Amino acid sequence: MAIPPGARGTAQSATSHPQVLTGAKVVLPTGTVADGRITVTGTKITAEAPHGAPQGAADLIDVIDVSGHWLVPGFVDLHNHGGGGASFSGSAEDVLKAVRTHRAHGTTTLVASTVTDDMDVLVRQAGLLSELAEQGDLAGIHFEGPFISPCRKGAHSEALLRDPDPAEVRKLVDAARGHARMVTLATELPGGLDSVRLLAEHGVIAAVGHTDATYEQTVQAIEAGATVATHLFNAMPPLGHRAPGPIAALLEDERVTVELINDGTHLHPAALELAFRHAGPGRVAFITDAMDAAGIGDGRYLLGPLEVEVSEGVARLVEGGSIAGSTLTLDRAFQRAVTVDRLPVEDVVAALSANPARLLGLGDRVGSLEPGKDADLVLLDDAFEVRGVMRKGAWVVAPDLA
Repeated sequence: MAIPPGARGTAQSATSHPQVLTGAKVVLPTGTVADGRITVTGTKITAEAPHGAPQGAADLIDVIDVSGHWLVPGFVDLHNHGGGGASFSGSAEDVLKAVRTHRAHGTTTLVASTVTDDMDVLVRQAGLLSELAEQGDLAGIHFEGPFISPCRKGAHSEALLRDPDPAEVRKLVDAARGHARMVTLATELPGGLDSVRLLAEHGVIAAVGHTDATYEQTVQAIEAGATVATHLFNAMPPLGHRAPGPIAALLEDERVTVELINDGTHLHPAALELAFRHAGPGRVAFITDAMDAAGIGDGRYLLGPLEVEVSEGVARLVEGGSIAGSTLTLDRAFQRAVTVDRLPVEDVVAALSANPARLLGLGDRVGSLEPGKDADLVLLDDAFEVRGVMRKGAWVVAPDLA
C-alpha cells in the first residue's frame, strides 16, 4: 500500500552545523544538572560543544541560551489512538495529522494503537501503519483488541470481539511486517496463554489488559511471557482483599511494566501513588490512550465504529457512558505528575521517556539525553509548559523563550 507523497511528514531538516543549548536544568540519566549544556550535531546529541575552534568558526555554531528552562528527553508514547481530530485507524493523512499533533506536545516517538474491528480491516490498517513506520513516522503498531474480554470491553465493540486464537494473532503480527510492537490480550480467554507465548517468540510485547482474569490466571500469563499491564487499574477487576485480581499480580512482578493514564480522570491520585510506590519508577510508563479529540477539544467523535462524546475534556461513549480513551497529551501528563502528584522530575522523565524506550527496544536511540542518541528533546518552562520540541535535531516547535 503506497503512501501518497503529500502525506509524508513535513518537519524541518536538522541543521548541518552544531546547535548548543546552554543554561537549562538538564535531566540526565544520572540526575539533573543545573546550568547544563546539550550539543546537537546533525540529528544526534554529541558529547561536547566545540572548543578551540578556528577564528570565524563561531558563525558555524548556533548557541541558544535557554536559562531558566528544563531540557528533558522527547516523550515516548506506547499507547495512542490519535489526536488533532484524526485517528490511527484512518488514512495516511489522518495518521500523520495525529502524529504531528502529539509531536507538538513533546511526543517524539509514538506507537500507533488500533481499536477493535473486523480482522480484514485490522490487517489492511496494519499494512498502512507499517509503511509509515518504515518511513520513520511511527515507532510501530499496538493492537488493542479484538482479543479482549467482553466483560471488560470498555470502548470496544462487543460484536467484534473474539478469543485470542494464536493463528489470528499471528495474522496481525505478519500483516505489520516486523513493526508489531505490542498486542493487548485478555489472557484468561481460550488461546490466551498460547498467544502470549507466540508473541514472546516473535519479539512482540504481550500486554495484559481489558481482562477479567484472576490473580492466579494473571500470574500464569506473566510466566508465559506477558510483560506489560495495559492501562493498569482500568478495564480490569479492582484490587480486592480476598480476590486481588490482575492488579496485584501485575504490580508485584519485576518483569512487568505498568501503563498509567495520568489525566486526573482515569486514576485517583492515590492509585497513581500506589503504582509508583509498589512498582517503583523504573517500571512505570505514562501513556495517553489518546483518541481523536486530543489537542482539539469537546465535541462528537468516532472511536472505531463507536460514537464518543467529549465534554470538559473527558471522552465517554454516547451509548453506555464508558470512558473512551482520553484527550491527554504527554506534556499534560508530565505537568500533572510534577505539580499535582508531586513526583520527582527525574522519575517522571523515566516514566515518559526512558522506560517506554527501553521496553520498545529503542533505548540505544531515544529516551535519554546522552551522546550518540537521537537529538529528541523537550524544552519546558518552570511551570512545565512546552516551550520547544526538537526531533532528530530539527525544531518541531521552535524555542519560545519569552
